[in-house]
Amino acid sequence: MSGTPELPRPPDLPARRPARILVVDDSRYHRELTREVLRDRAQVSCCENGERALEILARRPVDLVLSDLSMPGLSGLDLLERVRRQFPGTDFVLLTAHASVDSAVEALRRGATDYLQKPVRASDLILVVERTLARRGLVEENLRLREERSIFEACKRLAACLEPEDVFSVGLDLLLRSTGRRQGLAVYRRPTVLGSDGFHSRGFSEEEDAVLHRVLARSKSIDFERLVEVQRLLRGPFHDALRGVGVEAGELLVVPARGEAREVGVFCVLCGGEPFGTIPIGKAGIVAGHASVALRNAERYDRVRERAFVDDVTEIYNARYLLEALDREIRRAERYGTELSVLFLDLDRFKLVNDRHGHLVGSGALRQLSQVLGQCVRHVDTLARYGGDEFTILLVDTNEGTGLQVAERIRRTVEGHLFEGVPDQHLRLTCSLGVATYPRHGRTRETLLDAADKAMYRAKSNGRNAVCTASELG
Repeated sequence: MSGTPELPRPPDLPARRPARILVVDDSRYHRELTREVLRDRAQVSCCENGERALEILARRPVDLVLSDLSMPGLSGLDLLERVRRQFPGTDFVLLTAHASVDSAVEALRRGATDYLQKPVRASDLILVVERTLARRGLVEENLRLREERSIFEACKRLAACLEPEDVFSVGLDLLLRSTGRRQGLAVYRRPTVLGSDGFHSRGFSEEEDAVLHRVLARSKSIDFERLVEVQRLLRGPFHDALRGVGVEAGELLVVPARGEAREVGVFCVLCGGEPFGTIPIGKAGIVAGHASVALRNAERYDRVRERAFVDDVTEIYNARYLLEALDREIRRAERYGTELSVLFLDLDRFKLVNDRHGHLVGSGALRQLSQVLGQCVRHVDTLARYGGDEFTILLVDTNEGTGLQVAERIRRTVEGHLFEGVPDQHLRLTCSLGVATYPRHGRTRETLLDAADKAMYRAKSNGRNAVCTASELG
């Protein structure tokens, strides 16, 4: 496997919004004067008393409150205490015409950022406001960097994911944690299992999960190619699917992730009633970048693994790959309550072919047989040479009855096929097949393979060139 590709840059966040300042003073003259001095540096709003200030803050938080000390109703110190308690993180500067050392110390003790004495010179006011906002910006930037570092550390889990299924499962957990949300979905294309795209959800009931999986994954309603950047959506297929389970989602955060070649998918995070700002979008971009890198690594690992898991003689998968695929599909069948069937095939009296015509002819017949079998099964199924003249076929989303039909079709096709042997001579081969189905005949790969193997030997004992299911074993 080649080296890890460079991480993509997270999406650029919009420029920082202008600072918001609220001026609280019972003097209209001082309110307007302060607004005029600061209008080019911030969005300034004004009110005449502390009670009105609290109402404004409840509707729209601000970065800095500039308040007179002595006002009718709530005093500046009383307003300071209420702001500190109800709106933590809001900076507060007191302005007073009657400042003393004691009042200044008391204001600072209660949490004021600074204080100014009236009449306030414009230069002093600008200096204090810029110093306060600069310090606030540094604190926010430090907090953002710490959070980003925490996300980067958490995303290291994605580097260990070498299966796309794991990338999207872990990535969904990381997205929910980094954005502080509870409900989300991941839908992704499964190139090797056509018609059955991958799906994960968090925060939904089993019934809701089943409906969402059917609508979003199996019906293939997501156009992955149109989703190229992190974005907020107010309508689309996710909204339609969620409405089908009684959820009016409102704003959704949609986060695409894709590998270099065929791996592609999308995460969807529900806002939970709180609209997404630029910070959650930036965090989501970091997770999406790491998920895309993990998908690229998974693709490269899969290419290497495929070369290691291909049988040299038949050029189809070998037993090692089959065992991994069977484990993976059993987990998927268990998760979604579906069935799968395993066919165990053995050529009848194939030793005679090797003895009469040699191993070169025998190997050629096995290669031809693998091509015949490949034409009898779907692209989504797994065909592997188990060893010698034994082949195994993994049929996804297939019950016992359908598995029996496929096995019988294979038996008839092999029986009627003319295999090329020595010049001017063709070989006729037959085979015996056993069928076992999850979960009826076993819930692990060992029990399923054993049941299919025993069923195959029952077919041989019944005269060969026959099919038997594990249900017939008694």
